[in-house]
Amino acid sequence: MSGLVEAQFEPGSRGRVLRNLLGIKRKREMDQVEAREQFRALNELIALYHERHRFSAADVRRIHTIWLGRVYTWAGRYRQVNVSKGRFPFAAAGQIPRLMAELEKGPLRQFTPCRFPSLVQTARALAVVHTELMLIHPFRDGNGRLGRMLAILMALQARLPPLNFGAIRG
Repeated sequence: MSGLVEAQFEPGSRGRVLRNLLGIKRKREMDQVEAREQFRALNELIALYHERHRFSAADVRRIHTIWLGRVYTWAGRYRQVNVSKGRFPFAAAGQIPRLMAELEKGPLRQFTPCRFPSLVQTARALAVVHTELMLIHPFRDGNGRLGRMLAILMALQARLPPLNFGAIRG
């Protein structure tokens, strides 16, 4: 698959909705579909990953695929286009495989399974993994939500209740 597909927008969406398998052109409708799929995926993921699982880069890709595989052809594939938020550029697309391997050898190995004796250590583990993943921004879309799903899975490993991100908009 070329990076070109993930850079395309759905015809008729006025550049607001990425090209998708469902032909959705309205952003609000796509937001609803992605939210529904996220809820479905999270339930599947909770059943899939046990509390002693050590997460890997392959798991991060699998989580993205389980969530968005019904929506985008590029789900679970590292992005091939460079992206930024405002003036902040995320990792260059060509560096993502290397950076994800480093994430796996470093924070994912160090902090998963997420079983620490104190809440402070658990919070640090969640924060480090989430921050490193967000800086890499491995996928064309959905990185923040994927990071939150991973944080929920890690919190469950720590025997915490599911994290509530309800105050986050979008």
